[in-house]
Amino acid sequence: MNQTAYDARLAWASPYPTRRRPTLARNVVSTSQPLAAQAGLRMLLAGGNAVDAALAAAITLTVVEPISNGLGSDAFAIVWDGASLHGLNASGRSPAAWTPEYFAGKKAIPVRGWNSVSVPGAVSAWMELSQRLGKLPFEQLFGPAVEYARGGFPVSPFIAWRWELQTAELREQPGFAQAFMPGGRAARAGEIFRHPELGRSLELVAASRGEAFYRGELAEKLEAHAASCGGAMTRADLAAHKADWVGTIAQSYRGYEVHEIPPNGQGIVCLMALGMLSHFDMASHPVDSADSLHLQIEALKLAFADARRYVGDPAAMDVGSSQLLDPDYLKLRAKRIDMKRAQDFGHGTPPKGGTVYLTAADASGMMVSMIQSNFMGFGSGVVVPGTGISLQNRGSGLNLTPGHPNQVGPRKRPYHTIIPAFVTRQGKPVMTLGVMGGTMQPQGHMQVMIRMADYGQNAQAALDGPRFRVVQGMEVNFENEVPQATLEELARRGHSIVELPDDYMDFGCGQIAYRLEDGYAAASDARRDSLAVGF
Repeated sequence: MNQTAYDARLAWASPYPTRRRPTLARNVVSTSQPLAAQAGLRMLLAGGNAVDAALAAAITLTVVEPISNGLGSDAFAIVWDGASLHGLNASGRSPAAWTPEYFAGKKAIPVRGWNSVSVPGAVSAWMELSQRLGKLPFEQLFGPAVEYARGGFPVSPFIAWRWELQTAELREQPGFAQAFMPGGRAARAGEIFRHPELGRSLELVAASRGEAFYRGELAEKLEAHAASCGGAMTRADLAAHKADWVGTIAQSYRGYEVHEIPPNGQGIVCLMALGMLSHFDMASHPVDSADSLHLQIEALKLAFADARRYVGDPAAMDVGSSQLLDPDYLKLRAKRIDMKRAQDFGHGTPPKGGTVYLTAADASGMMVSMIQSNFMGFGSGVVVPGTGISLQNRGSGLNLTPGHPNQVGPRKRPYHTIIPAFVTRQGKPVMTLGVMGGTMQPQGHMQVMIRMADYGQNAQAALDGPRFRVVQGMEVNFENEVPQATLEELARRGHSIVELPDDYMDFGCGQIAYRLEDGYAAASDARRDSLAVGF
């Protein structure tokens, strides 16, 4: 990091540990950026419901947190409508031209540029959620976002820091510097950033109820820019996209039911790990002890090994969710864990058969768990000229391995990292849950559930507690608050405790809306600029 960026970060840093308390109210919104949280609150005050609030927050986040998401993102949501759960998969599919032959000669799908971009799905999520479950007019949900795009907003400290870190790699991507490096650099904390081109695109989406993005003016610009940059996406690819109502998959754990969106997402990793850990008396091991963390780490490694082998577009999976969550199979996998040593597991054989998270809940009982993302920070780095549309790089989640369920192919959904979660008990809602940050997400979900279900921690404490992140093989990262004695014992068992890398959102950032008898406790994560608000 250059000295200017480093000094700017210090100016906004706090030398003291941050202590947070949950926000208690009958109507709540919690997001990773304060202006977005308040945008959601404005919809609730205008008579909207939790879906309207979540959508306004999500739309606003594309403006005020561009380092993580944009108009070219993907999205998923789980909604409790007051009586039942709904699960929405709005991830996009690959262009029709993406055959294995299209990438001949390459060792992997690119992670930047147009050939990393699958069809963006976030706009379709907004359309579906609003039409099916919202109350307010669709255009009204865009008001705060358009205001901030056209009139500007002060860039918050965490966002400014991560913005600066990404510019060196992305400045040469088509359209990036023009959109996100005014004056030749990243926006700094406290500076007013305006993005009028994005504001106009948001107005087009609002006025057309999303049609401009998939079939109209914006689709034409996406196609033209892809063609000019050697990309394959066409208006036909965009027009063919649809979001799908897919329900949820669930795992029982200590009397709770933890719900995730089914594959192509990685939420099943959390559920598999919890299913394995249900065979251990976690509460008998002190919180943050070597025994407790060893069990959690090993269960996650087992789950990830299976997910990387079997999870992809559901239409291409040779093993389904029910097989991966089969209780006998998970019991068998749990037996692989050795309390005395860490292992690098291979996949098993089941029986045959940069992200933003936000939550909103209202006084009527409606609760929304929603996530949207450009993936690696700004995503592909591509920004379509004249539109402000920054595009995700979710296509890089596909691979080139022949016969693999996640092998690249036409109009195929890739393995996806972003996952919203929801927790019920005896069929009644308990809380929304999300932890952002690539492969950290199912790990964060599991760690929060362990803290609450096994150790009796409240929602805010469960978010505040120190986290670990399984990286690959035997490598594990730990936050500084993990006791040194625990780290020494884990190292003795064979875990490779690596120095913390300086990449994006190492340990994630979470938000929770926990149902009370009359109202909610909304918790937000101090690891970012997060804020929980309510009334």
